Amino acid sequence: MLTIDRLFDVPRHQLKNYPNANMFVTKTAGIWVPMSTSDFLDAAMQVSRGLIALGIEAGDRVAVASSNRVEWNILDIAVQQVGAILVPLYPNISESDYRFILNDAGVELCVVSNQELVDKITSVRAEVPSLKHLMSFDQLPNCTHWSEIEANKGSIDPTAVEERMKAVKNEDLATIIYTSGTTGNPKGVMLSHANILSTVAACIDPIPADKNSKVLSFLPVCHIYERMLHYLYMYIGCSIHFAESMETIGDNIREVKPDVFSAVPRLIEKVFDKIMAKGEELSGIKKALFYWAVAVAEDYDVIGKSAFYKMKLAIARKLIFSKWQEALGGNVKAIASGSAALQPRLARIFLAADIPILEGYGLTETSPVVSVNNFNTGIRIGSVGPLVDKVHVKIAPDGEILVKGPNVMMGYYKNEEATKEVFDADGWFCTGDIGEFQEGKFLRITDRKKEIFKTSGGKYIVPQAMENRLKQSRFIEQAMVIGEGEKFPAVFIVPNYSFVKEWAKRHDANFDALSNAEIMAQDIVYKRIERELVEINKEYGSWEQLKQFKLLPNEFTVEGGELTPTLKFKRKKILEKYQEAYQQIYPA
Repeated sequence: MLTIDRLFDVPRHQLKNYPNANMFVTKTAGIWVPMSTSDFLDAAMQVSRGLIALGIEAGDRVAVASSNRVEWNILDIAVQQVGAILVPLYPNISESDYRFILNDAGVELCVVSNQELVDKITSVRAEVPSLKHLMSFDQLPNCTHWSEIEANKGSIDPTAVEERMKAVKNEDLATIIYTSGTTGNPKGVMLSHANILSTVAACIDPIPADKNSKVLSFLPVCHIYERMLHYLYMYIGCSIHFAESMETIGDNIREVKPDVFSAVPRLIEKVFDKIMAKGEELSGIKKALFYWAVAVAEDYDVIGKSAFYKMKLAIARKLIFSKWQEALGGNVKAIASGSAALQPRLARIFLAADIPILEGYGLTETSPVVSVNNFNTGIRIGSVGPLVDKVHVKIAPDGEILVKGPNVMMGYYKNEEATKEVFDADGWFCTGDIGEFQEGKFLRITDRKKEIFKTSGGKYIVPQAMENRLKQSRFIEQAMVIGEGEKFPAVFIVPNYSFVKEWAKRHDANFDALSNAEIMAQDIVYKRIERELVEINKEYGSWEQLKQFKLLPNEFTVEGGELTPTLKFKRKKILEKYQEAYQQIYPA
């Protein structure tokens, strides 16, 4: 049970109960520079005064597009304190998405972080009549620096901010977060203070952190997953350290030695690939021990293991997995995984290595957490854990997961039709995900309702589960199952080109000078991946087996338009882009 009602009360709760000299810590010129709770609140108050002076009224929309940095959080709290609505934007979306969102939300002020984003917003600004101000966190030659907000505070007294704060209620709209839909325009999810705080309250027990904990933040705070965690970290008094970039995460983890950090499966897969590459470099007894330990981990489960297995695991942890832990700083009590399905094999291996990956489930529309594996209520590999407090789930007759609770959104902004589509007659939110309960308690996600398809023979294909299985192969970086309405399913495969190059060297071939397109054209590569597919097909019924595959040269990316900012496939876009490859599999 929380003792506060509004999100901007969270840092005040920290100041009162756990004042922290290292509330936020940023690496600047090679040095980790802290900001205290009191300095953070003072900065937010000055910006709030400046926003009022700038003419921002209660209910106005203020947008922010930036990588994670303390200024983002200061602006967030400052905007809330004056009763305005923060609209976070992904830094890597298209100009057309920026145009749509800025217009749909009627944004008056937009703050960005660098020249590239200034250029993007500037290119559409003439088509966004509501946008009065564009500012940047960075000092740039052709854009107003955001310090001008505070500089404008003039005669605005802190009491004016306090009056605005008093007017904000628990049930009021706090933020509009535009979901990166796989089709059509983004939809603005309206979340109240109550929505998000209900999730903060529900996640205090599941997360193994407290006022003494250090956390590392690198997932985009514009996504509700990381943003909710920031509020949670603030509420319980943690020190939040900002990673410099995705490229420096490994170094930053070793420097900060975090107790907790959040990740998406894609990142966990890359960490595991690096670990396995290191194992490949070993020789003799060290290499044999490494692979023995991995084999022990692959057989891990949280229940039902024998004393003999536990003895082997203890040896593996001491000899091998302790080094994995050191590579992650040595203090990691949990990695919170969300946003997409985690391979059960990876969950198994990391849990065995005593690096607990706690997989959870939720949507932007549910603020976001619905369920999470944790030490208090239980862990089941392959599930997304038990429901969090006060959240209710039922499974519809067609398998769809339906949710009710204080975390469920207010609706889609200015879009009643879309809102009605996602609530059933009894007020349950329809997630679009298919799932079931294991042991009556642990929620399992089996696929996206819209992504399940039928072949021409009327057989159902569940692509997401198959794609996750395919990615367990070290040769496969990404896989997308295709074949809706066709005679059989097939798959587009993006090989793990870095691993393929290593593998080739061990087989007396050198692909270092070749492009990805040239590598995938090599007969030995095609045949080796074909072998992987033959083995995987044995796990499926005859109608599910992937009869053909096509190798693709480039990884699916957000920038390439194949992925949403939350790394989900834009299946229609991918099919359009690789139509020629599709027609080679399914000639007209």
